[in-house]
Amino acid sequence: MKIIELRSDTFTLPTPGMRDAMFSAPLGDDVFGEDPSVLALESKLANMFHKEAALFCPSGTMSNQMAISATVSKGQEVICDELSHIYLYEGGGIMANAGASVKLLKGDLGRLTKSQIEAAISPDDIHACESAMVSLENTVNKGGGSVYSSESLDEISNFCKKKEIPLHLDGARIFNAMAVTGQIPSQFGAWFDSISICLSKGLGAPVGSVLVGNEAFIKKAKRIRKRLGGGWRQAGMLAAAGIFALDHQVERLQEDHQRAKAISEICSTLPWVESTLPVVTNIVIVKIREGLNSTIKVAELAQKGIKCSPFGTEYIRFVTHLGFGDEDLSRFEKAIKS
Repeated sequence: MKIIELRSDTFTLPTPGMRDAMFSAPLGDDVFGEDPSVLALESKLANMFHKEAALFCPSGTMSNQMAISATVSKGQEVICDELSHIYLYEGGGIMANAGASVKLLKGDLGRLTKSQIEAAISPDDIHACESAMVSLENTVNKGGGSVYSSESLDEISNFCKKKEIPLHLDGARIFNAMAVTGQIPSQFGAWFDSISICLSKGLGAPVGSVLVGNEAFIKKAKRIRKRLGGGWRQAGMLAAAGIFALDHQVERLQEDHQRAKAISEICSTLPWVESTLPVVTNIVIVKIREGLNSTIKVAELAQKGIKCSPFGTEYIRFVTHLGFGDEDLSRFEKAIKS
């Protein structure tokens, strides 16, 4: 039985073209700032997002945590949605790494509004925890791949600039968002002070995220990366994979979105499915009927060759990616309906 892998878009494997680019990449020692492929990747994304500098990191969790630690001091707080990856899935890093608190807001499928953020800013009072960063996620993983509109980001960005509160973006799937909205990287560079950009999800690189921001911020982040053990040596092979992904595997994200919508439509016909969240990008979140358990249902699907993830006790997540094609979609439909 061939496995249908839908647990995450991190299960992608390098394409033949990407492998060739990796094996032919010029290399150096990145801790000394001498790996030409790493420098090329960092320069490419800094220019793309109209930022002064960039830093290649092993993971999105590390790049998010570096951004927080470089911006927020002990006793201050980060404002984010309750579904945020930086809060739910980064090992308590906000507290452990930055010594900061978190103020959680309940948005719409993980998306916050300017009015919510404005109401959440702590007063200038010694008894209050000082609000020092606002963090958004786009797309929102727990929100079923939901995306922010340009109008909403304009409002939030303008407000944060007026209040002089840094605005960070967990852009793990930012290229998925842009594929839907038509937004461009330079817009995000103008909206946000710092952005974490993942290469190992929909873009299909094997490892790595890049943090972008101004030169002073990235210099501080590089010191934090070293402290966390994230200093690379000859990391150019991985950077070359990221460059290849940016050059060749962005436009095809639309295919993942189309197949995700097809999965949602298929699941909506199943007797054990109560509903699905709106599908905008490559994430499908299904709510199962009352009395069923997601972990048990996921185990049953695995027996049919379908690998997916429980999302709490009532939900199941499917994520499409470049390793899941039209033939896999047909096999998925036959297996899940059987």
